[in-house]
Amino acid sequence: MFADVRKIAGLAWPVLIGQLAIIAFGVIDTAMVGRYSATDLAALGLGSSIYISVYIGLTGILTALQPIAGQLYGAARYEEIGEEVRQSLWLAAALAVIGFLILYFPHPLLQLARAPEALRERTVSYLQILAFGLPASLTFRVYSSLTNAVGKPRLVMILQIGALLLKLPLNTWLIFGGPGVSARGGPGAALASITINWALAIVGMLAMTKLDVFSPFAIFRHFCWPVWKRQAAQLRLGVPMGLSYLIEVTSYTFMALFIARFGTTTLAGHQIAGNIGAVLYMTPLSIGIATSTLVAQALGAHRYEAARTLARHGIVMAMAIACCYGVIVLALRPVIIAGYTPNAHVAAAAMPLVLIVVFYHVCDALQITSAFVLRAYRVAVVPTVIYAVALWGVGIGGGYALGFDVGGWVPDSFTGARGFWLANTASLLIAGAGLAAYLRRISARSAHTGRAQQADDAV
Repeated sequence: MFADVRKIAGLAWPVLIGQLAIIAFGVIDTAMVGRYSATDLAALGLGSSIYISVYIGLTGILTALQPIAGQLYGAARYEEIGEEVRQSLWLAAALAVIGFLILYFPHPLLQLARAPEALRERTVSYLQILAFGLPASLTFRVYSSLTNAVGKPRLVMILQIGALLLKLPLNTWLIFGGPGVSARGGPGAALASITINWALAIVGMLAMTKLDVFSPFAIFRHFCWPVWKRQAAQLRLGVPMGLSYLIEVTSYTFMALFIARFGTTTLAGHQIAGNIGAVLYMTPLSIGIATSTLVAQALGAHRYEAARTLARHGIVMAMAIACCYGVIVLALRPVIIAGYTPNAHVAAAAMPLVLIVVFYHVCDALQITSAFVLRAYRVAVVPTVIYAVALWGVGIGGGYALGFDVGGWVPDSFTGARGFWLANTASLLIAGAGLAAYLRRISARSAHTGRAQQADDAV
């Protein structure tokens, strides 16, 4: 077990640092915009929920490149990896058009929030700026998926740390104003983000052209048009993956849209709790990505028992760390919240939500690591169904019933934003248990098939 943990940790820590650098974008935005105005903070929370739903859903489709390239890498079929990358870049271009239209015209989604006019206007401005950075974000996702698939996550980490170093001065300049620029608030944070996203995309493409680690793949050695057979293979895996990502994130998005009805203060408290949960999420996400990479490579090399063992050890590792994080957050809850806002009313709204986040995170760790390992097996349809039933049915449906006290029987302590968070926690527990059980079945079947093939080869 310890050998597997070391392998997973060796790939997970660069992913974690890189992901923390990116999530720090949200932390910095929340802290700085919160000091600009409460209205801009609420607009940031609402706008971020919509943007993340679009971004995660579309990049989830592109993440199909990771298990595909991982298995090809394990099988030493290097030139096929280059072809898959080229097809993924074409797919990113098509998805960018769809995402741009959703972000630039977000009015139908904002109608659900029934937000005040001032809040709605600031949210629209924020999203319309982010729309211009989406093509760059999707392009960089292709680079990120490839580097993770071949076990080189440090190449992404370095760029993400560099991006973080640029974020703070750009935010200060564009949010609060500076030489040649007037104060812009939340939209200023969005402008800083898209500037950095384009820089990341350009450097990522140059890296795939120049670095020796990518040369065996011959990614840009020749031009090619979209090949439907390969596009279809990526879409068959990517669409359910993207949909599962979308279901996961929209369960949070609709929380924000419905919680907005309780007022700006409650929504700001929800934004703080959500941001803390997002920071904690980066560790099991990183472990899931690392475990998925190793499992996919093992499957490509026909080491089925090793893949099964790696999967189990990765999930146990993520759960153990999640429990440790929960204890720390529980002990430091007032201090953590004070770092986000000086507003006593917002802090009071966030306090009970952050308590729920402790339990939410443990359930989150189980579901995300199980889901990533299933993707390494190139299994995505059944997990998507599990997500839909748990997160939309229990999470959103149950949250609405509790939050708005639909039946008139819900205790006051379970209504409002707390009701949505409690229901979402229950939904993650159900999803995690379902995904883990299905993974056990898939990995056992794969190992059995691998043993049978080896026996036939021996004969």
